[in-house]
Amino acid sequence: MEIIVIGATGMAGSAIVQEAIKRGHTVTGIARSAKELAQLAAANPDLKTVAADVFALPETTFAGADVIVDAFATDPAHAYRHVDLATRLVAMFRETTKPRLVFILGAGSLQTGTDRHLLVEDLRKLPQSESFIAIPGNQYIELQFLETVTNVDWVGISPSQTFNAGPATEALLGTDTLLHNATGKSETTSGTMAVTVLNEIEKPAHRNTRFTVANQ
Repeated sequence: MEIIVIGATGMAGSAIVQEAIKRGHTVTGIARSAKELAQLAAANPDLKTVAADVFALPETTFAGADVIVDAFATDPAHAYRHVDLATRLVAMFRETTKPRLVFILGAGSLQTGTDRHLLVEDLRKLPQSESFIAIPGNQYIELQFLETVTNVDWVGISPSQTFNAGPATEALLGTDTLLHNATGKSETTSGTMAVTVLNEIEKPAHRNTRFTVANQ
C-alpha cells in the first residue's frame, strides 16, 4: 500500500515508518526537519520524504495514498494543532473511503479507576502539570471531534499511560479503558504501537472508533 506518515521523525512516526517499510509498503514520511528526515531515510533507503510544515502542504500531496497516519507531535504551547490537523485531514476526505486516516492519540482520554474517570483528570493533579497538560487535553478534544465523523474512514489508537521508545512485545488490546499488564504496568513501546498500527492497516478490525494498546 501507499502509506503517508505525518510526524515521521518522531518516536511513534519513525517506528511506524520502519515497520511499514519492513512489510513491503511504499512509505512517504512528512516532517518539518529536513535534517532528521535525511537521517531517517539513510536508515531506510526506500523511504520517500517531504520536509515541510504539514499545514502548508496542498491536498495534492496526499493524492494516491491508501493510508495516512497522523503521528504529529508538537510542543504544549501549540497543542491545539493536534485538533487543527485532524480537522484538516477529515475535511480533505469527507465522503470518501480512501485514504484511511489513522490517528495516534493520547492516553488521557482513556477511562481508569472504579469510577471510570478520564486519565487526563489524574494528569492534571501531577506536579507542574501546567507544563504538559495541554497535549493530552487537546488530544482528548481531537478524539471528541473524530467521534462525530461518520463519512470518513478513520481509526484512532491510544497508547497506555507510559509511552516510550522500545521494541515490540506481545500486545494487549482494549477499547476505552486504560490497560495494565499482569505486573500492573501501563506501558506501550513505540515498537508495539508500530506493529499494532500496521496490523490494523493490513487487516482492519476497527472502523470509525478508537482502541488502545499496551505491552503485555
